[in-house]
Amino acid sequence: MKRRIGPVMRTVVIALCAVCTTLTTRQLRAQDFAAPPPKMELSDGDCLVFLGDSITHQRLYTQYVEDYLYTRMPKLRLKIHNAGVGGARAWDALQRFDEDVASYKPKYVTILLGMNDGTYQAYNEEVFQTYRSDMTELLDKLQAIGAQAIPMTPTMFDSRAARMRDNPNRPRPESMLEQYNSVLAYYGSWLREQSLARGLGFVDMYSPLNSLTFQERKKDATFTLIQDAIHPGAAGQVIMATALVWDTGLPRAVSNIQISQNAAGKPSVRAAGGVVEELSFSESGLSFSWTAESLPWVLPEDAAQGVKLTNLGHRLSREALEVHGLPGGRYDLLIDGKTVGTYTADQLGRHIELQANDKTPQYQQAAEVAALNAKRNQEPISALRGQWSQFQRYARAKRAAEAAPENTELQKQLAATEQAIDGMQERVAQYEAEAKKIEDEIFAINQPIKRVFELRRK
Repeated sequence: MKRRIGPVMRTVVIALCAVCTTLTTRQLRAQDFAAPPPKMELSDGDCLVFLGDSITHQRLYTQYVEDYLYTRMPKLRLKIHNAGVGGARAWDALQRFDEDVASYKPKYVTILLGMNDGTYQAYNEEVFQTYRSDMTELLDKLQAIGAQAIPMTPTMFDSRAARMRDNPNRPRPESMLEQYNSVLAYYGSWLREQSLARGLGFVDMYSPLNSLTFQERKKDATFTLIQDAIHPGAAGQVIMATALVWDTGLPRAVSNIQISQNAAGKPSVRAAGGVVEELSFSESGLSFSWTAESLPWVLPEDAAQGVKLTNLGHRLSREALEVHGLPGGRYDLLIDGKTVGTYTADQLGRHIELQANDKTPQYQQAAEVAALNAKRNQEPISALRGQWSQFQRYARAKRAAEAAPENTELQKQLAATEQAIDGMQERVAQYEAEAKKIEDEIFAINQPIKRVFELRRK
């Protein structure tokens, strides 16, 4: 005799089947989720492209990251290309993609766009959909050439700075001042979701700038990192550079040397980031030679505020020395025969940090690297990006002229921009050669040198 299932039981069975099917589907989908890479993996000869708008065109956060790479990875000859153009939106990046990005065969491409894409107004759905479509195409094109995209949030729009600078005769709309920073937050959140879905690296530029500004305004209500509300100054660009280094999982310490001597007088050493040799204790102190694998991350003087705000040295450039077993007293620390500081035995036992000590030869060596790289960015790289600014004007003029072929004024503008980019390839090649020449000088001075350390009791 067969039992009949009543309507209530039938409903329960169907519901349970649906739940099981949903769970199975979710489990299958979970297995297919892409995982973002834990860190940026760089090898000799790899190319890194910084793609962006005027904030990249400023050549500051990019320069600071270059300084990091030149000093932290001196054995790697990386190809680093700034592809920022003032005023750029995602559409503009697509127009120069083949020559300004793909032709360099990049392994990684960081993307800093969105500030202009939002068009400096309260949230507009049509504007966002244009950004969404163009950014999606850009990510697809990078995937197609085998490059690993690293999207980065738009940076901060500082409405308070804008209000302090606003021209009373041409005030900006209150809705824009009140909402635009939130619009950028939304664009960045959308971009984070795309990075997660695609398994891409991701850098949050927005949060550190906003958080530090909020923190500093507790002490000074007029504090800003972004005087014109849009383009971070040197301090803000240090914050951006540290965010990029931190979020991409690049190495965070230079070295750590731990030296001790037991009761029987037997010395021992543990070291990371280099090799200790010729260690010797004496009645007056000790000496050893040290060959580091890298140099500290030193930035130009105008970046000092940003270095302090981010605690850059301790967080991302730590050079630690720890010595146990010294008799009590004060000791001069000498490197290559020159005194760089005086410390107590207790301080040395806890550890001292040398990365910010401008008396050390390794700091001075890194500062020379930073100075040369500043020259590289201020001269040939600036000229190079100027060429691509002209190309952007041409691409925009072409789009406008094609949309209105009967408009003679637009046709004249197109002809003028075409003339401006005539011979551009040759000029680009010239500026790149000049930049490489300075980079060759950088690699002639950025290699760590064997140093002699001494501690002498005073």
